Amino acid sequence: MIRILGTLFAGLLGLAFGSFLNVCLSRWPQGESIVHPRSHCRNCDHTLAWWENIPLLSWLALRGRCRNCHTWIGWRYPLVELAVGALWAIATSKALILIQNLFVLDFYPARWIQTDALHLLGNLTLIWLLTALLFLDAEHLWLPDKLTLPGILLGFIYRCGSFLLDPRSSFHQPDAIPTLLATVVFQVLAILAAAALILIIRWTYRLIRRREGIGLGDAKLMALLAAWLGLPGALLAFFLGITLGAVVSLALLALPNRPGSARAWALKKLPLGTFLCIGGIVSSLWGPPLIAAYLRWAGF
Repeated sequence: MIRILGTLFAGLLGLAFGSFLNVCLSRWPQGESIVHPRSHCRNCDHTLAWWENIPLLSWLALRGRCRNCHTWIGWRYPLVELAVGALWAIATSKALILIQNLFVLDFYPARWIQTDALHLLGNLTLIWLLTALLFLDAEHLWLPDKLTLPGILLGFIYRCGSFLLDPRSSFHQPDAIPTLLATVVFQVLAILAAAALILIIRWTYRLIRRREGIGLGDAKLMALLAAWLGLPGALLAFFLGITLGAVVSLALLALPNRPGSARAWALKKLPLGTFLCIGGIVSSLWGPPLIAAYLRWAGF
């Protein structure tokens, strides 16, 4: 019962945070404040009533159109709210299942609660960040520094904080200072290595094609993934993102070209950051079992 109620609460909270994210996604690209003015129609400036701001339900009740001017609101609004709500519910359910199983086994010291709570809070924060970057890149081909750079720092603090608080880590063993320093060094190297992977691909593409193919924002996004997920989790996100991007590219290639638009697909800009964010979300939720399954398959 606690798991069901906790999952439901997380899902509803995710809908609310998804609604706030929609405000950010609408105003950040225009350089507007996310605080003032109140939520309004982007077409006629109609100020929304309280019942027009209920996540998901208001969009359904209004049938996706402004009550005043009947302009189409867009699919992004319910998709963002539903995505954050569903992903937060999944992350919370997975965390509560683990806690419940450990309690059943009578193997859950009380001091572990703060660590698992931190892991869950970190996972929810990362999902919100990646959802924001996912839609910004999909709509505007934009991965803003105001999200990626603080996200890298926050992820670094989160990973180091998890190591310090986790009673199962080697930090709580004798002579722990060298272990802590090694953890910090490895974390920094993981962030730099993940960013370098994108930079090498970017420079190679530029050398061969003589034009830009991948933005610096994608390198910062990979650094963010490594900061939160570690290098193995970031590499899994990269593999998933590249695979998804290749599938989308092949689908575009298979579409019939209109007269005069032959090979236009080759010049089309695809949002690599969007695919990396999807890979990052999958890695954050199911990364360890996927990596373990791959290692078993590879014979390690």
